[in-house]
Amino acid sequence: MFIFTFTDPSPVGIGCFFDDLNRRKRRNWFCELTMQKLITMQKLMPQTTTKLRLTFNMSYIDELFPAFQAGDFAVLYGSQNVTFLAAQLCVRAHLPAEQGGLESKVLFVDAANSSSLSSILQVAEQHQMEPRKMQEQIQTLRAYTAYRLHSLIVEKLEQAIKTSGAKLVVISDVMRPFLTENIDDQEARTAYNQIMNYLSNFAKKQGIIIIATNPAQENNARSRMLQEITAAKAGVILRYTKTQYTSDIELEKHPSYMLGIMDFKPETKTLTDY
Repeated sequence: MFIFTFTDPSPVGIGCFFDDLNRRKRRNWFCELTMQKLITMQKLMPQTTTKLRLTFNMSYIDELFPAFQAGDFAVLYGSQNVTFLAAQLCVRAHLPAEQGGLESKVLFVDAANSSSLSSILQVAEQHQMEPRKMQEQIQTLRAYTAYRLHSLIVEKLEQAIKTSGAKLVVISDVMRPFLTENIDDQEARTAYNQIMNYLSNFAKKQGIIIIATNPAQENNARSRMLQEITAAKAGVILRYTKTQYTSDIELEKHPSYMLGIMDFKPETKTLTDY
């Protein structure tokens, strides 16, 4: 047998109850009004285009580094395998934005007569794409000396972007022309510093993505000097380290992402596989 006892609530309790009820009503009314204002403001605001984003579409990298963004001047350096990462980005750049691409052609600057272009075609074949169709998406410029590379970037890059409409520029092996005996230390420092300054400012000005690769070089005073300039000018720096037993990706510099390091395991999924 259960006995329930009912008592009259105190006047103070009733007052508190109704005060709380009124506060809730006012708060709900305010929230509804605020939401209506936000919706109205969004309708009146001009629609802006989606900001450019380019992803690797590799889970081991994407967890650490979600995407390159418009205005980024980035450097990929370390193992010779950075050419594979750059090739992956070149192939993905032509994909729609909803698939992590740029819907764009690529301007590829070969600075050292490297095999990077052939790597791009190999990646395209791995993703069941026709190499000839991929080549049509890439405009290639070549400059195998420091002076020609300086002239190409500072004097001709802007026009090449306007002509091609490319939203991604990849510069392969950017340091190599400055490591030869054909240019002395002071000239190398001056010209290379000018290139790095130009690329950093140009990416922001044009709202595009510029990625330079720098595979492992001989460790000498010249290369260390150029690496210091690169580290100072680039806004994004990713390092790929590969040994006999391990591979890892390290985000060394970024204006907003948390820096860190991840084990890297290449994946075989297709370009649009999510």
